[in-house]
Amino acid sequence: MQIYLVGGAVRDALMARELGLPAPAQADRDWVVVGATPQAMVAEGYEPVGRDFPVFLHPRTHEEYALARTERKTAPGYHGFAFHAEPDVTLEQDLARRDLTINAMAVAAQDAEHPDSAPLIDPWGGLADLRARTLRHVTEAFAEDPVRILRLARFRARWPGFDAAPETAALMRAMVERGEADHLVAERVWQEVSRGLMEARPGRLLDTLRDCGALPRLLPPAARAQAGRLPTALPGEADGHPLFTGASLAVRWAWLVAPLDAAAQQALGAHWRVPNALQALAQMAQRERADWPAPEALDATEALRRLLRCDALRKPERCRELLRVIEGLALADPDGGDTVRRSIRRLDRALQALLSFDSAAAVRQAQADGATGEQIGERLHTARLQYLLQRGIWND
Repeated sequence: MQIYLVGGAVRDALMARELGLPAPAQADRDWVVVGATPQAMVAEGYEPVGRDFPVFLHPRTHEEYALARTERKTAPGYHGFAFHAEPDVTLEQDLARRDLTINAMAVAAQDAEHPDSAPLIDPWGGLADLRARTLRHVTEAFAEDPVRILRLARFRARWPGFDAAPETAALMRAMVERGEADHLVAERVWQEVSRGLMEARPGRLLDTLRDCGALPRLLPPAARAQAGRLPTALPGEADGHPLFTGASLAVRWAWLVAPLDAAAQQALGAHWRVPNALQALAQMAQRERADWPAPEALDATEALRRLLRCDALRKPERCRELLRVIEGLALADPDGGDTVRRSIRRLDRALQALLSFDSAAAVRQAQADGATGEQIGERLHTARLQYLLQRGIWND
């Protein structure tokens, strides 16, 4: 039984050494076991967990150890594979089924703590491609799994200096033309897109999907006609603006779909199974941005109306994300967003003030004064408005 560390942990350690790229703080480690049977793994104390092929949990670290395997395409899509995991499968054969050469490198388990200085097992030229910042498929088997198109697109978003090898780009176009991308399920698309949106250059993910023809295939009919509206970069992405670097997934999703009309936004969100909270923020941003007030129009009455419409007092963090979405979109305005930022500052000051207002006390006072039903709500609204007016927060 021989055990090897493979895949991303080896790749990232070498990227840090060769290219000076930061390694993830807590990288997942993938282990491959050569020359073992399931029975031998259980005898060593490993717990079997794999459904499609033999995977085991280490008895102490609980990391996953997979038996070396080969795979054979049996049906369209990324589920259509038959696996062969026997003691005679070699490490090179296991590495051959991986997507990219930079992910097909390994080191022996005894060297796993320092993979950047260990003897490297690299049968497919991954180190040379890493140094050349090239994303190259290992074998033609790449074409059997359409998820690999999404993964390569995400890697281009993660590492802006990396590009697909010409033959790999051609292979992806051929996969799309053969209809392989049509078999991608929504949950897997969203898994890769959501991860790509949080990378350094998410626009490169979309560019990759456009270049190979996959993007329209991944959109529902209501959004397909508007595929050309999807941005080539998110606000502030190109220069690493603080708005972009600190943005949450919800904010980045809202930026991505902002150019689409409401129907296309909703259709795309439903098609990709995007979480409801993200869809709601995007739709709210579209509504608010459409009639965003000038700073001088954002008086106490308008600020309170708008904050209540956005349910900001119950969900202040969502409101702050909304303001971030609108501020980011305004970077493309002729004044670079200065006017919108002035309005946002006013609205944010109003929100901060209202969060310190004792609404419960105002309700109790209204009840003590004999107010009932809708009268209580009216009294609360008036009290909030007066509180804002008294705070003197409207001077820019």
